[in-house]
This record gives sequence, structure tokens and C-alpha cells, in this order.
Amino acid sequence: MTTRDPSQLVSWLYLDMNSFFASVEQEMNPALRGRPVAVVPLLSDSTCCIAVSYEGKAFGIKTGTNVGEARRLCPQMKFIEGDHANYIRYHNKIVEAVESCVPVEAVCSIDEMACRLTGYQQDLKAAEALAVKIKATIKNTVGSSLKCSVGLGPNRYLAKIAGDMKKPDGFTVIRPCDLPGILYQLKLRDLPGVGARMEERLHKKEIFTLEKLCSMTAKELEQAWGSVCGEEIWHLLRGEQLQEKLTTQRSISHSHVLPPELRNRQGAMRILKKLTDKAAIRLRQEGFFASGIQIHVRFIGADSWKARCTLMETQDTLAFIHAIKTLWKELPSGQVFAVGIAMTGLVPEAFHAPSLFEDQRRSKLIKTLDQLNEKFGKDVLHYGATHESAGLVPLRIAFTRIPDADEA
Repeated sequence: MTTRDPSQLVSWLYLDMNSFFASVEQEMNPALRGRPVAVVPLLSDSTCCIAVSYEGKAFGIKTGTNVGEARRLCPQMKFIEGDHANYIRYHNKIVEAVESCVPVEAVCSIDEMACRLTGYQQDLKAAEALAVKIKATIKNTVGSSLKCSVGLGPNRYLAKIAGDMKKPDGFTVIRPCDLPGILYQLKLRDLPGVGARMEERLHKKEIFTLEKLCSMTAKELEQAWGSVCGEEIWHLLRGEQLQEKLTTQRSISHSHVLPPELRNRQGAMRILKKLTDKAAIRLRQEGFFASGIQIHVRFIGADSWKARCTLMETQDTLAFIHAIKTLWKELPSGQVFAVGIAMTGLVPEAFHAPSLFEDQRRSKLIKTLDQLNEKFGKDVLHYGATHESAGLVPLRIAFTRIPDADEA
């Protein structure tokens, strides 16, 4: 029996669809294949491109380019008003194709997913063969226009970095023995979690290269980041798994027994909205995104009911409230006694892959609201959707967790 060399093993496969929305349009309309295509939210020169085919990118056009500017750079560009229903339909087909090869551990966004490798799959040759099989399966069962880049790595974070290193239709491996040198060729902005503001912060700390960043201690990186996320990234860049955070925290939940006057559908929803708001605040405070939500209801007479749905990874309170309102439509008849909410599929911020659907301005607004409530007192500001629920749920002590004193 041969002993496997840990320095050669990979534990994660990360798949990133290339120019996904534009590729879907090319797949649906063969006349668009090989042509520069841009997907836009509406047909107007004042808006921007939300996806660009690689034929269009050759002209210097990228996601976020103003449509008027894109038209100037590439007069022959074909602009398509996006239809998200089509993209979700193709997303589901791609997940099914990947699942036929290897289980999908996490759907990170509409065009990205991560797969945990186990047993013989961790051997480099087996993992490489699996990547080839996944690419072929997508091409043969979903569409020849749909290409993806695949990364292999010792943890999910590095597998994602590997997947970003060669596009389109790329394949890159980062083994433990390749670290940290293989990262030195990258820019700071190539690291998931490093945007323009974080890059500026790191520059102020005299950190300009990955080589410099990798040479720092975990404590120094935490101080540079201004949060524990810096220490987490220190471990991730060394190929380590964040086992404790990934395995011990499975969900964030709150529940509440209704007062007699609210034991009806309308009153129960008011309480459920407040519980959802509380759980979303905790989610953000603890540094997670959620990819699923579950509600449970207990009726007088001990009967109970549960409903759940998956989400694109989010921290957005309003997205969660929209989800529970949709699930609530299936609530059976009966007098409600207690309600609860659980946010599931938790993903640490360091692993979060932003979606094209994300509104960065709204994300910033949510965090600003949290900061103001923390400074001036709970419910100083709240969402219109939870206005009717303010003050309804008093602080409770749970068996599994002692809540912070400032929680609403």
C-alpha cells in the first residue's frame, strides 16, 4: 500500500462559469456565437454591461462598462436585455451536470460552485480527470457555448483563486507544496475579499504585493485587515482548512412563543419578521453569509410545520424577509402557537463569492444601519418591512447560546 504525499493532495474543486450570462445568450441563439455580446439590464446607453462575451472583452469592454462607451469601442456589439429566468434555468442544468460527476458542496453564486473532494478524488491525477469530466459533461449535456474555469486547491479559498488564474476555459492546480510561491504572481485584488477599499487599506500599511502579505504573521494580518478575517486569510493562504468555523456553526436561529393576542397568521408573521431581522443582524456580526433559510411553526395542539428554500449567498435582511413571505404562503390552517427562523448553509465572509445580482450600495447601507443601531441603540433605524414588528420580541436566553445584551 503506497502512502499518499499530503503536499500533493487537493481537497476542493471550484468551478467558475465564464461570461455566464453572455454565454447563455450565445447558447440560446446560435447566430450570436463567435460575436461580441453584452447583457444589459435594459436597452439604454445610460446603463452598464452586466456581462460581456470574450469576443466583446477583446475590445476592452468588461462588466460595468457604460453601454454608450461599449458601443463606441465596439460598434458591432450586440446588446441583449437580460432575462434572469433563463440564467437560473441554465444554472440548474449546470448544477445537475456537475452533480452527476461529484457532489456540489456549495452553490456560491449563479455561476460559481464548490465541490469537496474525498478519498481517492484528492489524488492529483484523479482530481484532474474529474475536472476534465465536468467540463465535458457541461459541454455535452448543457451546451457547447458554456465554458468554465476550474481550480483545484487544498482548501476552498485557494481553489477559487486557482479557478480565477486562467480564463476562459482554464484549469489551474494549487498544491500545498506550491505555497506560497505560486501566489506571488497575483495582485492583491486577485484575492477574494480584497476590493478597492481593502486594497487601499493594505497600501496604507505598506503592503503592495502578495509576497509581502504572505510574509506577515497572523496577528499582523489581522491588524492590517482590521478584523479577524485577516487572521482567517493568513491560515487559508497556507492551505489550511477553517475546520472549527465551518463545522461547528451550522445555522443561526431564533424562535418565539406568541402572546395570545398574536396567535393568528398576521400576528405570527409580524413576530417572524422580527426574528428574521435579529438573525440577519447576528449573521453579519458573526461574519457569515447564508445560502438557505428555514421557518418552523408550532400550532396549538402540538402539530408543527416546516418550510425551507435555498438562496444565493446573502446577508441582506430584505432578501430573507422576501423568502419567508414566499414560504409563508404555504402555511397550513391552524392557530399558531410559536414560530422560528433558521439561516442555514453558512459561509464565512472570506469564502463569499459576490454575485452579479448583488447591489453593493445596499450592502453598504445594511452595514451602516447596523453601525448606527449599535451606536445609538437598537431599532433607532429599521427597515420599513419590519416597522410593524419593532419591540415585539424581548430578549431570551437560549440553552445553546447566551445572547449579547444589546440584541433586540
